[in-house]
Amino acid sequence: MGRVFRIKLHLRRFSRRHHWLVFTVRSFMIFSAAFGGSYGFIAGSRSPGSGYDPNTFAIGASFLFAVACLALATLSFRMRMMRQKLRKVALHNETLADRNWELQESEQRARSLFESQGDLIVLRDAEGRISFVNDAYCELAKQPRDALVGSKFTFPVLEQGDTALESNGTRIHDQKIAGPLGPRWIAWREGWVRSDAGHPAELQSVGRDVTDRTETERALAEARDQADAANRAKSRFLAMASHEIRTPLNGILGMSGLLLDTPLTPEQMTYAKAVKTSGDALLSLIEELLDYSKIEAGKIDLEHRPFALATMIEDITELLAPRAQARKLEIAAYVDERLPGEVVGDAARLRQVLLNLAGNAIKFTSTGGVALIVEPGIWPNEISFLVRDTGIGIAPDARERIFREFEQADERIARSYGGTGLGLSISERIVKRMGGRITLESQLGTGSTFEVSIPLPASDGQQKPFAAPDLAGQPIMLVTPQSIEASLVARRLQRWGAQTCMVADVAVAKALLPERTWHAVLIDRALGAQEVESLGETARMHATQRIVMFTPAARHQPQPSGSSAFTGYLIKPLRAASLAARLSTAPEVAAPGLADEALIETPVAAEAPARGLSILVAEDNEINALLMRSLLTRLGHHAVITTNGEEALESWLAAKSAGTPYDLVLMDIQMPQLDGIETTKRIRAREAGQPGRRTPILALTANTLVEDRYACFEAGMDGFLIKPLDRDKLAEALTGLAASRHLAA
Repeated sequence: MGRVFRIKLHLRRFSRRHHWLVFTVRSFMIFSAAFGGSYGFIAGSRSPGSGYDPNTFAIGASFLFAVACLALATLSFRMRMMRQKLRKVALHNETLADRNWELQESEQRARSLFESQGDLIVLRDAEGRISFVNDAYCELAKQPRDALVGSKFTFPVLEQGDTALESNGTRIHDQKIAGPLGPRWIAWREGWVRSDAGHPAELQSVGRDVTDRTETERALAEARDQADAANRAKSRFLAMASHEIRTPLNGILGMSGLLLDTPLTPEQMTYAKAVKTSGDALLSLIEELLDYSKIEAGKIDLEHRPFALATMIEDITELLAPRAQARKLEIAAYVDERLPGEVVGDAARLRQVLLNLAGNAIKFTSTGGVALIVEPGIWPNEISFLVRDTGIGIAPDARERIFREFEQADERIARSYGGTGLGLSISERIVKRMGGRITLESQLGTGSTFEVSIPLPASDGQQKPFAAPDLAGQPIMLVTPQSIEASLVARRLQRWGAQTCMVADVAVAKALLPERTWHAVLIDRALGAQEVESLGETARMHATQRIVMFTPAARHQPQPSGSSAFTGYLIKPLRAASLAARLSTAPEVAAPGLADEALIETPVAAEAPARGLSILVAEDNEINALLMRSLLTRLGHHAVITTNGEEALESWLAAKSAGTPYDLVLMDIQMPQLDGIETTKRIRAREAGQPGRRTPILALTANTLVEDRYACFEAGMDGFLIKPLDRDKLAEALTGLAASRHLAA
């Protein structure tokens, strides 16, 4: 069969090559057959012995003609079918030719792209021989393609980078190679590919020159490391500068405070107060610079502890009240009662922000006052703090600039009011760090409103609701010439259900008193002593409670004599709890006069313990040592001064051996020979395993960085006191010594 098939195949190829010859032979054969058959039939029919019959001849001729026609028809149909097939084959061949041309063009284009692109492309067989390289690889190797194909050429590797393996098996890695053009970093992607069926897979390596990128990344990494080192150096420098500045500043503030406690002439008192005021201003500047440094270095750690919201706000207003009242300004606070009593957050940082905003409001306000309003925010668990003033206002073009570092609204304001321009920048960064935002609305000549919105969730502990008095329908009159605190008090009273009436004139108040029976009349002492006393007398017959409001400084002013017509008093700025308690209690039958000192809430000095404490002080600075001795002596304690760690350790050991151990050690951190940290560690090491209580140790430090505080606690200290020393905080720490071993100031 195979031989016959091959013969037929050769005949077909011959016929396709010599079709005219085949056509001539076929035509001759057909003509010969037709002519021979016709001639033989005619000749046979006309022979004498043929038995010629015309009818039979006609029938035979007709039959032969029919057979010939049928053959011609069959041949014609077959030729038509062949022509249709030939047309289909021609169209298919044309399509295949077009497709073949497209494939060739695509292959040529792909090969051109493959060859001309900048990435390095190389194919290797299983033995590492190169089967293909593109022009970029040849250019980097500085060798022709013919020399590379079939070789095992590789670039020398100077440094191998990290390697990663993708899920599809592709290997990714970086290499630093040595080439004729010098060292280059190449990022390789390697994977096994199969080019043709039946051929083994080859390793395809595609490399990209990333030298510039790698060098840039390394340069950025080095720059980042240098910046981090510079930040650390800056932080340490600021800490050292702070320590060096705080040490003499501690002496200045402490000694000026002691000086103010001594008998002085009015002129000497003025000079001493000026020294203390200048020292406080310098301390505030140092605190701002340190806070800015911490924020720049990203070292602000936020606490998440529960704190009483209303108490903190009222403490802020009371802290700023003397400054505002000295400028004849009002300051008041209002905390919406819908807010939780305790929230979770960083109370110290929030207090810092609000003190800065309210302090600025006081500084830039000459008439009117400042209001601190706390309301629910627009988002769940969000609280809005509004600091509103009636000051000079801020121009629209300066509202964004004032939040930048060392920027103020304009140079005239900077010259008139002073300041570093850091407070608002620090406040904004703290607020953003707490997840909140700070906005400003202001109008020149009218005032400004800063709004701080911070997420502060309610504490998980049991919330103690505020005991608001039931004043439903009770009429209350507010008589005050000032509107800021009065409007907030009226707002609070209305929430408690009272019907409030605000009056700014004494005569109008006297005219309104007889119209009804008033539950309470609140009269501001700012109206004047005579007018207040007269209005109180008039209100005796018309008001159940008659309450006078005044500032702590009012007790130093001359008061009218005689019995008082008032049933109680309130200190400005008013606390919500004090107002509620005063309005809900029964009025006193016999009220003292305004001049009675028992009426005024006077601060109670910290009582010295019955037996003075024995305190070891380790302080190398002579002035600070003298200050500590004086402060402790005035507080009723006995102080032993040492100038370095070794002396402190020896004194502690001697007292311990004598059976009279020190009640407390105040340890300076930075001292010659043996610093406070190492001295504390040695004391704790000697105490380990011995019976008896551990000696409380408080650090005396001018460093405020978090790591310095951690170092104090890790060494075994129980707390720390920040220089410059605050006499009240020192007294508080000493008073609470018997109740707690962990003290902080």
